[in-house]
Amino acid sequence: QVQLAESGGGSVQAGDSLRLSCVGSGFSFTSCGTAWYRQAPGKKRELVSLIGTSGLTDYADSVKGRFTISRDNVKNTQYLQMNNLKTDDTAVYLCAACPNPHTLEYEYWGQGTQVTVSS
Repeated sequence: QVQLAESGGGSVQAGDSLRLSCVGSGFSFTSCGTAWYRQAPGKKRELVSLIGTSGLTDYADSVKGRFTISRDNVKNTQYLQMNNLKTDDTAVYLCAACPNPHTLEYEYWGQGTQVTVSS
């Protein structure tokens, strides 16, 4: 059974840091690109960052220079280090894995972890 389990969310002050983790199981983690998305109340889900199997990364403009995505293929885990958090970063953060090569939509999704940033 495929599972993506996020952890590390919480409530912090603006300027603080958090590190999110996502552990994958039930599929070949090392063969799949992975990503972090977020969804704030009343807003569309947006891509925060992605990392390919080669280690190539990309970031939304709003988080460049503040967030860093990484992965540990031995632990089947991806991470999102979030520094200098802003109130606009408040959202549910979701882990995704295995983009479909035809649609580019991710096949597997976690349940999400809440990040709340207060001023």
